[in-house]
Amino acid sequence: MNYHILTLFPDMVRDGLNTSIIGRAIEKGILSVEAVNIRDYTKEKHGHVDDAPYGGGAGMVMQAAPVCDAYEALCARLGGRRPRVLYMTPQGQVFNQSIARELSKEEELVFLCGHYEGIDERALEMIVTDYLSIGDYVLTGGELPAMVMIDCISRLVPGVLNNDLSAEIESFHDNLLEYPQYTRPEIYEGRRVPEILLSGHHKNIDLWRRQQSIERTLKRRPDLLAGARLTDKERAYLQNLVSGEENG
Repeated sequence: MNYHILTLFPDMVRDGLNTSIIGRAIEKGILSVEAVNIRDYTKEKHGHVDDAPYGGGAGMVMQAAPVCDAYEALCARLGGRRPRVLYMTPQGQVFNQSIARELSKEEELVFLCGHYEGIDERALEMIVTDYLSIGDYVLTGGELPAMVMIDCISRLVPGVLNNDLSAEIESFHDNLLEYPQYTRPEIYEGRRVPEILLSGHHKNIDLWRRQQSIERTLKRRPDLLAGARLTDKERAYLQNLVSGEENG
């Protein structure tokens, strides 16, 4: 997977992505991250990439030309290929695990990070393919959302995690939250690890974990349950939980 980040702050994304699991995957050549400085493509002698908005209003708007020129130069380096361009904006579709899974199948992804009051709409019309958000709030720029998405997508790229199974049996697998995890010691501050996890009976452990995921989702994110993939037995188990809550 090759990531290309169009940004005014290349050091910010380089420093944020060159550590931990993502950094090791970059070292191994499983991932590559290129930070493209949009300022390198301005024709303004002072390096300006923004200007006052037509029609008035507060703040400044990033100009179309440097953004489009940065993207076109990237496409030229890629032999004419035009990868998907993801624009980080609170106006976009809210990013989730399903979108991450889809994007992880791409060979190249471009993240466009805006600043100030945004980017000239003409640039967005010309190059953007996807408008994505990490939540209903406003940040100072698109770099942090881009790094969040890259981290999430990268976990689904084969070879990035030491245990590729981890990418699928954690939070939001089958639209359920992850079951609780425990490690040594068996007793901490009077709290014991559930006996089932010490039993060595893997089938019963899997059943317990699945039930814990259902219970946790009902308690913390019931909105996810509408899209959860459950067996008939699991639906009956969920219904008993719901009935217990109503009767309680």
